Amino acid sequence: MQVSTKALVVSKLRYKESDLIVKCYTAKFGIKSYLIKNALKSRKGKFKPAYFQPLTMVHIEAEHKQNRSLHFLKDVKIHNKFESIHTNIIKSTMAMFLAEVLSIVLREEEENAPLFNFLEAAFIWFNEHKLDTNYHYIFLIELTKYLGFYPDISQIKSSYFNLEDGKFYNQKIGKYCVDGENLIDFKILLGIKFDVNKSVMLKPRHKQEFLNMIILYFKLHLPGFYQPKSMLVLSQVFN
Repeated sequence: MQVSTKALVVSKLRYKESDLIVKCYTAKFGIKSYLIKNALKSRKGKFKPAYFQPLTMVHIEAEHKQNRSLHFLKDVKIHNKFESIHTNIIKSTMAMFLAEVLSIVLREEEENAPLFNFLEAAFIWFNEHKLDTNYHYIFLIELTKYLGFYPDISQIKSSYFNLEDGKFYNQKIGKYCVDGENLIDFKILLGIKFDVNKSVMLKPRHKQEFLNMIILYFKLHLPGFYQPKSMLVLSQVFN
C-alpha cells in the first residue's frame, strides 16, 4: 500500500554496513519502522542520514506491507528539522533523552491525532524558544495525558501523591507515596503549559531525584517501560 504522511523521527539504528533502520511516529499510522538502504553511503544513498536525526519532522512517501515489521521509503522531505534542538548542546541532550522515552512508549500502529499534534506542537515550541531546563519534566508530565495516566488533580492540595494509582491523599498510602520537596515541585509543574512563563528552580542536587520519580511513575503505569540509557548523559550535562 502506497502511503503519504507526516512523521516524527524517533530513533535510528545502523543495520549491516551501510543501512539504517529508522523508527518514526507517523500522523496517519502510528509507530512504523523503515529500512533505509545505503543511507551511510554518501554517493549511492538516496536518503541522507541527516534526514533521520531523532526529533526531526519529515514528510514521507512509503510502501507499507501487511504483516511486516519493516517498510520501505519511496521519498522523504524535511518538514521541520528543529535546528536549535540539534545545535544547542543542552537542548540536544534533552532531545536525545525524550526521543529515547518516545521510542519506548510509542507502540500503537494506528492513528492518534491528539498525540501526534501534541508532539509536533511541543517540539516546535522547544525549538523556537530559549532553553527552559524544566522542559523535559513538563513534557513527560503532559505526555501522560495521551498515554492514559495523567495524575488525578481533584485532591491536589493533599499532602501525598501516590505514584502507583496517580492520586493525591492526605495520608501516606502504599510504598510509592511522594511528599516533601518532590511533591512541591510536582504540584507546581502539573498543569504548566510550554507557553506559560512560570519558572520552577529545581536545585541541582534535586534534579536527578525528581527525574527518577517521574521515570518511576512511567514504570508503574507502562508495562515494559525501562530507564532510558540517556539519563546518564542528561544528569552529567545538568550537573
